[in-house]
Amino acid sequence: MMSSSQQYLVFLMLLLFITRCVLLCTTDPTDGFINVPLTEDNFEIQRPYDVPLEERYSYKNGTRRLWVYADDKPHDPNSHTQPRTEIRIHGLDYSSGVWQFEGHAFVPNGTSGATILQIHGASHGATTIILRIYGGDMRYYSGQVMATDLYDKWFRINLIHDVDGGNVTVFLDGAQVFTTGDQGPGDLYFKCGVYAAPENISYYMESRWRDIKIYKK
Repeated sequence: MMSSSQQYLVFLMLLLFITRCVLLCTTDPTDGFINVPLTEDNFEIQRPYDVPLEERYSYKNGTRRLWVYADDKPHDPNSHTQPRTEIRIHGLDYSSGVWQFEGHAFVPNGTSGATILQIHGASHGATTIILRIYGGDMRYYSGQVMATDLYDKWFRINLIHDVDGGNVTVFLDGAQVFTTGDQGPGDLYFKCGVYAAPENISYYMESRWRDIKIYKK
């Protein structure tokens, strides 16, 4: 049998282990970051060029709702890209350091083939990362699934880009769900909303956002 001192030592070690587990489980992805204040000037709305803003975007009671149709025009008459209604975080472009987007998102059932969050810009290609919804699942571009069953519920999403380290990390509701290398540095900025994929898209696409924040180190 263990002596009382041995039992006490085991108890202390167990307590230390539990404390470390609790700390790890409750660590917030924004810890160590500095919040960058945002104003409405930072929220640039890109929408089909031939429709009024209020027909594709609303901002009520703290919730930003963005929607688009598969047969909508692009955001610019000279563009040949897919339809979109997106918030482009304006005035906070970056090319180095560690930056983070945070927001609470809601995707209604039926939206599919829609990019809801991206980092635009890269050395290789147009984007660093795209988070796209297919059938309620979140995918890296149209590939790896990082989360499932996201329809009709609010979820917190944190997207961290370590430019100097060359990687991006995704958290959902505080839990890390994905990490990958980036596509190299560039003129970088965050965008959220709905942007139709090249194929396999629903006719109607929508996402809602609240509590959008930007952090940096």
